[in-house]
Amino acid sequence: MPSALPDGEPMPEDGALPRHALTGAAERPLGFYLHVPYCATRCGYCDFNTYTASELRGPGGALASRETYADTLIEEVRLARKVLGDDPRPVRTVFVGGGTPTLLPAADLGRMLAALRDEFGLAPDAEITTEANPESVDPRYLAELRAAGFNRVSFGMQSARQHVLKILDRTHTPGRPEACVAEARAAGFDHVNLDLIYGTPGESDDDWRASLEAATGAGPDHISAYALIVEEGTQLARRIRRGEVPMTDDDVHADRYLLAEEHLTAAGYSWYEVSNWATTEAARCRHNELYWTGADWWGAGPGAHSHVGGVRWWNAKHPAAYAQALAEGRSPGAGREVLAEEDRRVERILLELRLVAGCPLDLLAPAGARAAARALADGLLQPGPYEAGRAVLTLRGRLLADAVVRDLVD
Repeated sequence: MPSALPDGEPMPEDGALPRHALTGAAERPLGFYLHVPYCATRCGYCDFNTYTASELRGPGGALASRETYADTLIEEVRLARKVLGDDPRPVRTVFVGGGTPTLLPAADLGRMLAALRDEFGLAPDAEITTEANPESVDPRYLAELRAAGFNRVSFGMQSARQHVLKILDRTHTPGRPEACVAEARAAGFDHVNLDLIYGTPGESDDDWRASLEAATGAGPDHISAYALIVEEGTQLARRIRRGEVPMTDDDVHADRYLLAEEHLTAAGYSWYEVSNWATTEAARCRHNELYWTGADWWGAGPGAHSHVGGVRWWNAKHPAAYAQALAEGRSPGAGREVLAEEDRRVERILLELRLVAGCPLDLLAPAGARAAARALADGLLQPGPYEAGRAVLTLRGRLLADAVVRDLVD
C-alpha cells in the first residue's frame, strides 16, 4: 500500500456506494485484499503503509495493536457485506499483503479468511495468497496456513547476495527463501512465488544472475522481478542523496531486465505481465490479473484501496485511525472518487498494455491509434496481434513500456 493517499471526495460514514457501482456486478469477479501493516523492521527502500512496533507506541497504540488486529479487520469484512448488500458473488481471489502478514499468528490469518468465507463464500477454485518474509515462517506455520485454506504463498526473496540484501535492509539470510519454497511445497502449497528486485546500488550483473539462478533452482511456479524504485522519503533515498551508495541508472535496469527474460524463459517461465513470469497459465497470480483487468476488489486494512464498478476509495492510513472508525461503527474510508468513462478507458490502456494479451486497439483515441502505428513501425508492438486488433508489446516494447503507454493514451 503506497504511503500517500490521493485527494478525493468524502466517503459516506456508512460506506455506501452509488447504485450504479453494482450494475452488472454479476459479470465481474470479486476479490479481497487484506492489508496487514506490521513489520519487524523497516526496509530502507520501502514506501508502503507499514509500521514497526516502535512506530505504534503512544496515543492510539492499543487500537493499533497487532494482537487485536484480526478482529478489527474482520469488522471491515462485515461492513463490506452490508455495503455490497445482496450481491451474490463469491470471492474469487484473496490476497493478504503488507507489511509482513506472517508476523500475525497463522490462526489470525485463518480467522480473517474464515470471515470472508462466512460473509461471502469462496469460489470452489478461489486463489488464496499470503505474502511472507522468509524469516517469519517455518514448516509448522506454513502447514497451519495450508490447513486454514491458503493455497498460494509469495516470499520476498529480493536477492541471493548478502551485500545486496544489506543495502535493502532485508534481514533474511541467503538461501532461506529457497528453503521456504521447499517447506511450502511440503506443506501442500501448489503455487509459490518468489519476488526479486534488480538494480540495487552495488549489485553487479553476476549478482543478478546468481539471484535468478537461485530463484529458478528453488522451483517456484511464479517469479516476479521488479526494478528498484527509489522513493522520496525513504532511508535509501537519503543514503543516495548523501553519496553513501550510488544510484543505478536506467541502462543498467534495462540490461538486468533482459537478463531476467533470457534466464527465466530458458528455465521454463513465460512472461504474462511486464514484471511477472509463470510456468503455466494456472500459476499466474489471478488476484493481480483482477487488478490489471479492472475487476472488483475490496481492500480491507489501513491505507487499503478498493474498486467496485468504477468507484475507487481508500482507507485511513494509520492503524489507530482505521480501528477507531470501525469501533465507532463508521467506514474507515478516507476518501473516494467516481471514475468517469474517460478515466476508465485510460486506465484500461495503462494496465492492459502491460499484459501478454495486450489491449484492444479500439480503446485508443485517434492520436493514440497513430502512436500505435508508429510503435509498430519502431518494433515496439508485435505485428500479428496488431493485425488482429490488439496492441501487444515486443521485448523491446516492454523495456520502454512506460513511454509506449504515454503515447497510446493521448
